[in-house]
Amino acid sequence: MSADQRRTAIYAGTFDPVTLGHEDIVLRSSKLFDEVIVGIGINPDKHPLFSAEERKQFMEEIFSHVPNVRVECFTGLTVDFAHERGASVMVRGVRTVSDTELEFTMALANHTIAPDLETVFLMAAEAYSHISSTLIKQIATMGQNTSSEQLRKFVPVPVIQPLLERVRQK
Repeated sequence: MSADQRRTAIYAGTFDPVTLGHEDIVLRSSKLFDEVIVGIGINPDKHPLFSAEERKQFMEEIFSHVPNVRVECFTGLTVDFAHERGASVMVRGVRTVSDTELEFTMALANHTIAPDLETVFLMAAEAYSHISSTLIKQIATMGQNTSSEQLRKFVPVPVIQPLLERVRQK
């Protein structure tokens, strides 16, 4: 299959921190597309818990066993990043009805800017539809001695200890 025939998808987000829901979307996408590029967006107006490089390292470790997934950081518009990487699809995960409205609006805007890019929505698996970075940060911050065990239900194992250390520094 030539490079022109390959289906490359971008799954972009801040991933601060990466969740089991994010992991699920990437793994499912990796079965649908020849290549999935996880794009870690760098927004200078946001103050993430983890640096872009730390988030990239987490993702690389989590997906090291998936040969058609790679991780990159980017700034600017996701559609520009997708074009630069030769992607034809942008994958978006949707957890709730309110996510759907926001994501639909974003997909329409992206289609106006880049009509050659398609947006594919993947519904969150039921087990992960309630997970948000806010919830995870609350568990890590307010949880007692069992925080590590509780977080296993929400984030990949490589994220747990660094997350606990980071929130407890604040």
